[in-house]
Amino acid sequence: MQKIRFIIYGIGLLLLLIAACNSQPPKMEETPTSGNISICVDDSYRLIIDAEVYTFQSLYPNAKIRPVYKPEADAFADFLNDSVNEIIAGRELTSKENEYLAGKKLVPRTTRWALDAVAFIINNDNPDSLITYQEIKDIFNGSLTSWKQMHSGKGNGNIKMVFDNNKSSNTRYIKNKFHISTFPSSCYAVNTSEEVVNFVQKDRNSIGIINVNWISDPQDTVSHSFLKKIKVAAISSESDPGGVDGYYTPCQGFISNKEYPFIKDVFVICKETFTGLGTGFSSFIAGDIGQRIVLKSGLLPATMPVRVVKIKNKFE
Repeated sequence: MQKIRFIIYGIGLLLLLIAACNSQPPKMEETPTSGNISICVDDSYRLIIDAEVYTFQSLYPNAKIRPVYKPEADAFADFLNDSVNEIIAGRELTSKENEYLAGKKLVPRTTRWALDAVAFIINNDNPDSLITYQEIKDIFNGSLTSWKQMHSGKGNGNIKMVFDNNKSSNTRYIKNKFHISTFPSSCYAVNTSEEVVNFVQKDRNSIGIINVNWISDPQDTVSHSFLKKIKVAAISSESDPGGVDGYYTPCQGFISNKEYPFIKDVFVICKETFTGLGTGFSSFIAGDIGQRIVLKSGLLPATMPVRVVKIKNKFE
């Protein structure tokens, strides 16, 4: 009988150990301020979203958000095939994309989050730091190919336009802006914004196209390192394509008053079917703290009023 009791106790202990090994920790309940999710983000906004996520998670330690950075086209593909329920990108869903999601009984919520700008960067030794809107347009339609054709006539060699990625928001934006189906042979694409900066740093004849987020916050170590390698070209306004009235850099003031001609909205799009962590994060970045982070980064907040102050010389 004693042996039988030992056997029974042994079996019971073994069953308890098996149950303990197979048990899983309780799943964290997902709320607007807790849970564990991935979101897909246009790689152009890596620096600012890293700051937004860090701040949000510091305030809500039970929230774990993993941003996955990809070119815009790939980010939308992940969003539509249900790999993620939230995306941050430089365009809204198209009518075709909305119809596709409606067919799956999904109604996405779109929030305008920030105003961004496309920056044109040039080599530090390039004397042509002022470029007219018309010249940019002529480069992309293929009628302007050499630096000697520029209004200053100071440069030499053929112009090379370098994009951050052939699937990026910038390639799509420029195509739509100038109604281009195919870029001329003077246009190239690398893989990242950092590669664009490095290319322009080494090639005096190149013009790089990146989002201003990468160079708009001189206190950020990445932005600071980029700004030492290149300089930012000033562009005339779209209403003054010849540059008679002046040139503008992609700074907050000129984005706000629309004098800089290459501006685009940035959106956060969420298709959660309940009020979860994605909804909480999108509300946060569109709220007071999130918009202050946008302002500090050098972009223009979409939901916070910005006061532009013009300082005049006392002799004007």
